[in-house]
Amino acid sequence: MEATLIGIDVAKSVLHLVAMSSQGIVIWRKALPRRRVLEFLASLRPATVAMEACATAHYWGREIQKLGHQVRLIHPAFVVPFRKSGKNDFNDAEAICEASCRPMMRFVELKTIAQQDMQSIHRARRLLIKQRTQAANHMRGLLAEYGITVRRSISALRREAAELAAEPERLSTTMRLVVGNNLEQLRLLDQQLAQLDRQIAQMCRTDERSRRLAEVTGVGALTATALVAKVGNARQFPNGRALAAYLGLVPRQNSTGGKTVLLGITKKGDRYLRTLLIHGARAALLVAPHHDDRRSRWALQLRRKSGPNVAAVALANKNARVMWKLLTSGEHFHPQPAADQPEIDGEGARKGSQTRKSRSSSAPALPVYPPCAPSPHTA
Repeated sequence: MEATLIGIDVAKSVLHLVAMSSQGIVIWRKALPRRRVLEFLASLRPATVAMEACATAHYWGREIQKLGHQVRLIHPAFVVPFRKSGKNDFNDAEAICEASCRPMMRFVELKTIAQQDMQSIHRARRLLIKQRTQAANHMRGLLAEYGITVRRSISALRREAAELAAEPERLSTTMRLVVGNNLEQLRLLDQQLAQLDRQIAQMCRTDERSRRLAEVTGVGALTATALVAKVGNARQFPNGRALAAYLGLVPRQNSTGGKTVLLGITKKGDRYLRTLLIHGARAALLVAPHHDDRRSRWALQLRRKSGPNVAAVALANKNARVMWKLLTSGEHFHPQPAADQPEIDGEGARKGSQTRKSRSSSAPALPVYPPCAPSPHTA
């Protein structure tokens, strides 16, 4: 009996494999060290190999694909309901096989090396920003112990700390040394951040998909490269709403009995990418009064009606849908021209010259009578 489906529970040192036949019967179970996994799989006939989309899974997927096998990656949350009895490595591998057999199961697209390069740069940039924030807060806390408070911005902290380091009467010798070291650390972190930003901009210019995504208003080099690194060509999503739901930009539902209740956004998926999309939408709302396309007018009207936060999330949702279309079709972004509508001011309201007249304003004016003279009989 040949194995048509192999489930692998990925680990650091030892990988556990479970093989099933076309009838769903377990044929064999094996625990192999890392160095023997590829050699063993190369000796088997081509089959479907399923794994959880966890650490090192994309590397194993690319290497196993070279051996002629079909690779499927499953989100770990979708595997848990199929695990029977206790949790161990072989039960996890068997649950992966069971989950991959489901006809309605959603799978994770295998990342290329270029996508992982982009993702690695973004993660390194996030770490540098976190370290810079930690260093700045550390310096603020130390200076506060000496009765010195500094404003919140990093530029203000850097400027005032440099002034303090040059004034020996305000700080002790030891504290001046600590402040100087922290300033040097901030300077090095800023240099590394600038270098990574240049690298990301270069990747955006050289990658054709990122260049097309950067044409969308509210999407820059950071958002474009981060999305390409995360979803690739976005072919695994049936439509743009599925991509927006994957990023957590759709309302949560608490519906039952035919009554639909919509709550705030789900906040699922990649928090970093969702943050970039929402901040890009906020920037697009700032420049929307200077544009006359349909998207800008819609965003301004929504901001006036529901507030800036709702408008920013809605515009981020729309941008996600537009980028799905650009990735799957290979087209360029072309803003839709506005129809013949009243002009919108900077607050999202219609200008007075183009305001639609109401029925009361079109009615004839009432006659105006001269004021009556006061009566002499009044007290």
